[in-house]
Amino acid sequence: MKILVVGATGATGRLLVSELLSRACEVRAIVRSPDKIPVEIRNDERLELIKASLLKLSREDLVNYVAGCNTIASCLGHNLSFKGIYGQPRKLVTDAAKRLCQAILTNNPEGSVKYVLMNTAGNRNRDLNEKLSGTHKFFIALIRLLLPPHVDNEQAADFLRTGIGQEHPSIQWSVVRPDTLINENEVGEYETFESPIRDPLFRPGKTSRINVAHFMAELITGDAKWQHWGGRMPVIYNSSSIK
Repeated sequence: MKILVVGATGATGRLLVSELLSRACEVRAIVRSPDKIPVEIRNDERLELIKASLLKLSREDLVNYVAGCNTIASCLGHNLSFKGIYGQPRKLVTDAAKRLCQAILTNNPEGSVKYVLMNTAGNRNRDLNEKLSGTHKFFIALIRLLLPPHVDNEQAADFLRTGIGQEHPSIQWSVVRPDTLINENEVGEYETFESPIRDPLFRPGKTSRINVAHFMAELITGDAKWQHWGGRMPVIYNSSSIK
């Protein structure tokens, strides 16, 4: 099994790469700064690092990097700085999803390729009737105006949900929605739900990044998890957030 990971140098992406390697997966990662990959895994023979900016790769190069991969996992996100939030590329996550899915289609794989996208509990699943208060809707509308990364997250998920859809012959997808991200050193107890059980704006829960990485790896390597969550947008919380 070979997995292409984008966003591999981020706080969650590094953990996902480590988790996949611990499961004996082959990992190919497109990274701008390979030295940001932890030294303890950087030289793993199952890890192939490609030094490049994803959105600047030629179509031909991207098609070649996607070739042979059973899964693409995206942990891309915007840096929490003025430039990261308001600078270019404003549609990093969405444009990456579109380019990577097009590369999959160009390769015309014999079977279907999984696309696992890390997103946010603040983005509702429009396939479901996820109830929101009027106050929540007001503030989300304001966030859309003020914080471009939120719109990017919404559009990336919507591209998979409607642009790829549920019955695509070559691409299957799952959108993982953690709540407020925190750092923990070890995988702990966590639970997944079809929709948020807490208001992500006014009563957020917590999700450790290492738990997100573990769950994404479970989706990638485990048939049972994929059968349940493929084509859906699971919300993940640390168990302590739901007690």
